[in-house]
Amino acid sequence: MTRTVLFHELGGPDVLRIEDLDVGEPGPGEVRIRVEAIGLNRAEALFRAGLYIQPVRSFPARLGNEAAGVVEAVGPGVSTLSPGQAVSTLPAFSQNDYGVYADHAIVPASAVVPRPEGLDAVRGAAVWMPYLTAYGALVEIAGLRPGGTVLLNAASSSSGLAVIDVANRVGATAIALTRTAAKRDFLLRHGAAHVVVTDEEDVAERVRTATDGRGVEVVMDAVAGPGITDLARLVAPGGTLVVYGGLSGQPTPYPGVELGLPALAIRSFTMLEITGDPARRHRAAAFIGAGLRAGAFAPVVDRVFDLGDIVAAHRHLESNTQIGKIVVTTADAR
Repeated sequence: MTRTVLFHELGGPDVLRIEDLDVGEPGPGEVRIRVEAIGLNRAEALFRAGLYIQPVRSFPARLGNEAAGVVEAVGPGVSTLSPGQAVSTLPAFSQNDYGVYADHAIVPASAVVPRPEGLDAVRGAAVWMPYLTAYGALVEIAGLRPGGTVLLNAASSSSGLAVIDVANRVGATAIALTRTAAKRDFLLRHGAAHVVVTDEEDVAERVRTATDGRGVEVVMDAVAGPGITDLARLVAPGGTLVVYGGLSGQPTPYPGVELGLPALAIRSFTMLEITGDPARRHRAAAFIGAGLRAGAFAPVVDRVFDLGDIVAAHRHLESNTQIGKIVVTTADAR
């Protein structure tokens, strides 16, 4: 039997329950891992609340698709992984089919990658969602090149920090937006070339100055809502505005119909565009692995909770006060 987080109805963090389940044996193309650490993502809070792009198919429902641990058993047809191997799971499967909020979990072998030497379980559970998002949107979708400039909001989130890292790795410049001055110094230390405090400064003027009036090649918008029009005005002609989140919770207009905007591409993005495409997934894993080995990528962990405190962990996730990733550990991690 293994502790497993389930929810029997949609709602807030309080609907989460820890129950003992029989994990079973992996089937064809599957592996069973002893979970040591779990990376929390906003997608899980949305799924739990019934607001995610994939609705809950049935109850009780599981949660989570990003974890680090050790392979315990492999199913028929799995030849690339072996028991005892330290691994991480890619968020490359539906939470309707699998969930890693547990002490032991069965997952598709295609979503499991070896953990680089020197990367512990906590950091191994904090890598993939943010860096797959950043790499996928910036490189695969927007075609960011050396010398380009990226403007990003929600900069202190795990994905925002990864955007800064990936931009620097590519040879581009990152301009980070933050509401208050409290996080400015941290973002500069993390590698942002410029930090604009939106409650105190004129964003448009700062961006024009930083880009010599050109505008930015890429905007990474995790907030959406009415502010998208102001961001669109800061994109250089031929640039790309990528919407990859909806933190504002408000309707998002399509700014392309407004006169006076430059010619730009506006598109939504989900990380599943990368993990669902084998060629893109391979390129992403190679890029991120190389960045980890070179020390260019280092996931930032905000706070670590125990699996028994999963409700508190989800409350913290929804507080929007964290800097970096929230990680949950199991008894096997200690």
